[in-house]
Amino acid sequence: MRVRVPTRLPGAPTPTILNLQRLLKTLNELGGSVVTEDPGLQHAAEQLALVLSDHGLQRMTARVLATLLFTEQSSMTMGELAERLAASSGAISGAVKMLTSVGLAERVPVPASRRDHYRLRDDAWALLYTNQNAVLFPMLAAAEAGIAAAGRDSLAGHRLTEMRDFYAFLLGEIPALLDRWNESRGGISPTT
Repeated sequence: MRVRVPTRLPGAPTPTILNLQRLLKTLNELGGSVVTEDPGLQHAAEQLALVLSDHGLQRMTARVLATLLFTEQSSMTMGELAERLAASSGAISGAVKMLTSVGLAERVPVPASRRDHYRLRDDAWALLYTNQNAVLFPMLAAAEAGIAAAGRDSLAGHRLTEMRDFYAFLLGEIPALLDRWNESRGGISPTT
């Protein structure tokens, strides 16, 4: 059970801290989770979403990712995400589809719920980094094809050689980097 605590109901007396504390305590005793607006947390989540969108992620996808990252709930439904972000169900659906397709979010079963629940994967960041290999191989191949077309000794050939060498270097270093990351976390490795 989720309950949003409004700042003031129409016609209700002005709430006091003591009244709100009693209400929160009662709701928590009933097993409900209370959605409160924490401006600091909300600001931090929106700042992260801005950074992500400034670096290529669609704005709504970035906001959903930040919400899943900052929530204290173990998982959220699309309806909860839509409510939290004041967004349409279509926008949330598209964002969740994108996040699940790249492996950052996953659908999880929740007992006694008929709705799909989503959460940020525990290994999301390492898995995302691992998936970047799918981009590196085509870039390496494109650089090789460019070198063959432009000629090794041309100006374009020199630039393309640097591009090829860079991607080859990354492909050689990423596995060792991920192994060190996994070791630092006690051997947890990204699942594929």
